[in-house]
Amino acid sequence: MITTRYAMALDLVDDPEMIAEYEKYHRQVAEEIKQSIRDAGVTVMDIYRFGNRLFMIMEVDATFSFERKAEMDAANPAVQVWEQLMWKYQQAIPGAKEGEKWVMMDQIFELN
Repeated sequence: MITTRYAMALDLVDDPEMIAEYEKYHRQVAEEIKQSIRDAGVTVMDIYRFGNRLFMIMEVDATFSFERKAEMDAANPAVQVWEQLMWKYQQAIPGAKEGEKWVMMDQIFELN
């Protein structure tokens, strides 16, 4: 199976209590939210944090596209509630476009 990997970054509001709340939410993500991610073609999703910076690795199958995922998310009320809640904790990373959350990172090295 062919997969594609994406690396993305996002910042959190730089407040220790809010960061702790954000992590708590991510330790108990509802199955409905997880399933929506899988249904979009995401096979692996890992999120790491350093300070208030988040780094996400996503591996996706051939059915995935960002446009399709956005359409699916817009049509899913549970995902919309989740996304609105998460915006409370998130802030655009420097250099992000208006309204842009996760920003694609450029790969600059690969060890083969």
